[in-house]
Amino acid sequence: MSIPQQGGGPIESRDQLADYIASGEKPRDAWRIGTEHEKFGYSKAQKLPLPYEGDCSITAMLTGLQERFGWSPVLEQDKIIGLERDGANVSLEPGGQLELSGAPLETIHQTCDEVNQHLSEVKAVADRIGAGFIGLGAAPIWSQDQMPMMPKGRYRLMTDYMSRVGTLGQQMMYRTCTVQVNLDYASEADMVQKLRVALALQPVATALFANSPFLDGKPNGMKSWRAHIWQNLDEARTGMLPFVFEDGFGYDAWVDYVLNVPMYFVYRDGRYIDALGQSFRDFLDGRLPALPGEVPTLSDWADHLTTVFPEARVKKFIEMRGADGGPWRRLCALPALWVGLTYDQDALDAAWDLVKGWDHETREGLRAAAGRDALQGEAGGIRLHDLAREVLAIAEQGLKNRAFPGAGGLVPDETHFLNALKESVDSGKVPADELLERYHGDWQGDLSRIYAEYSY
Repeated sequence: MSIPQQGGGPIESRDQLADYIASGEKPRDAWRIGTEHEKFGYSKAQKLPLPYEGDCSITAMLTGLQERFGWSPVLEQDKIIGLERDGANVSLEPGGQLELSGAPLETIHQTCDEVNQHLSEVKAVADRIGAGFIGLGAAPIWSQDQMPMMPKGRYRLMTDYMSRVGTLGQQMMYRTCTVQVNLDYASEADMVQKLRVALALQPVATALFANSPFLDGKPNGMKSWRAHIWQNLDEARTGMLPFVFEDGFGYDAWVDYVLNVPMYFVYRDGRYIDALGQSFRDFLDGRLPALPGEVPTLSDWADHLTTVFPEARVKKFIEMRGADGGPWRRLCALPALWVGLTYDQDALDAAWDLVKGWDHETREGLRAAAGRDALQGEAGGIRLHDLAREVLAIAEQGLKNRAFPGAGGLVPDETHFLNALKESVDSGKVPADELLERYHGDWQGDLSRIYAEYSY
């Protein structure tokens, strides 16, 4: 989850809210790729999640990365909660999941190099302290009570709020991991087309990256339990957003949506002030109960934008949110999929042609089917396996059209980063299917074997 935003004076007009989003517009040659991924850390000796403090802990990981690899610390109330270096940052999810938020980079070759360097650094520190890291969509064995809470004020407030809305919010916070990619837009019209394609096709990403078939030490009946969680969370801030597909959608409609989402907090002087359930509209009028008489700054608006959690969301870029965390090849495949679909206009048009005739019920049906059955899912007469094949073909052509070479020119484009997904389409099996086969096969129901065989 996001770190506190910085900068920006008081908001004097509602127009500034849409202008803030519009300020993310970039010409095509300035479009960049920002990849984020989360992973679970655990003690190799105990096979339990890393506590915040101790010899084998989150603090030991962060200080080790700082001392050995030149990261700068990020502190909250004198506690280390993250790291920064060269436009990237390492942050903590509520249960200690370690997240890399990568720098904005030009090519997938570069972003994959960044992922590999990060995982190499993490492994070097983890090996020294007796920790391991594993890429899954949901914690396979650990119970909710076994998960630690990181010392971030935002998470204390959210934990309380999540117990009041939906049914699975705390599981989302403490026991899930994702891989995401952040992408740019050139104009309002470009944002609209990309967001519509992103929302409609998130079920394809959910299916291809499904990697959370276990919970509490046994199969949970889903290929992506993480996707199931997001479908049973806070209705006010999640979902497929049917209004995005209505005529006239644009920046201002996105502002209306976010203004209607209840607040979590206001960040002031290094601490989080409880504004749970309060209205940003009231804040604009100086009537926020948490800070009576104050009006928000643009950094408050930027913070509030990070508290909506639909399948794809807009800040100063579009964030693709539908995929489970997973093995390293899929950490590079996720940006390849979305860059191929959205950074070439012919590919983006083809993707829109594929989905523009769908109604809300079809999109929601595919969303539910992807979490439950992955590529075997079906809704509205559409088989996700067939749809994934079409989507990958469009993405592959989009990457060919981009023609960004790598390896000093020896690799002509970025299409090979899709190979892991093409293998899934060819076989019909995603990571969750492989894990279930292992569990029912040579593991003989011993899920503890997942750590040795699937850790980074």
